[in-house]
Amino acid sequence: MKDNFVGKLFVFSAPSGSGKTTIVRHLLKQEKFNLAFSISATSREPRGFEKDGEDYYFIDLKDFKNKIRNDEFLEWEEVYRDNFYGTLKSEVERLWAQKKHVIFDIDVVGGLRIKKKYPEQTLAVFVKPPSVDALKKRLKKRSTESEDKINMRIAKASVELATAPQFDEIIKNYDLEVALKETEELVASFLELNK
Repeated sequence: MKDNFVGKLFVFSAPSGSGKTTIVRHLLKQEKFNLAFSISATSREPRGFEKDGEDYYFIDLKDFKNKIRNDEFLEWEEVYRDNFYGTLKSEVERLWAQKKHVIFDIDVVGGLRIKKKYPEQTLAVFVKPPSVDALKKRLKKRSTESEDKINMRIAKASVELATAPQFDEIIKNYDLEVALKETEELVASFLELNK
């Protein structure tokens, strides 16, 4: 690895159920990209088999608000009432210190904030689902949330879809194999691996 390592940031944003997590997991398996996952912090409780420090940093509401006051976040958002998500600055610094490029699976607001803070180093990608109906089916199939929560996510999805043009690239996830190939090409190009 060269000594003049400049860490890049890859932001993947999309409405819940668009397939961004599947795409991000796929990219992380491609060793040539030298990617590491940025673990987000959240004030919500763990779901299912989620582990602290692996899926998220689970921080209680009071601590989360203290970290906001202390400017410890690269970006943060109150996604739902008293339900915060954010990226700790220390997380990006930790991964860059390991000479890794950082990949994010993050909501659209947070993704655009990271792009704004690091415009040259960031590739912001919006993953577009086939339709809002397809999203609803995917979310129901997961069966991890109540009907109310699903409806909240669907309402939010319409707003999020409107932000797609603000991203550097839009990947249409109508066919997963095609979407994976396209994202690999985007990442390789941004890392200038093809030169």
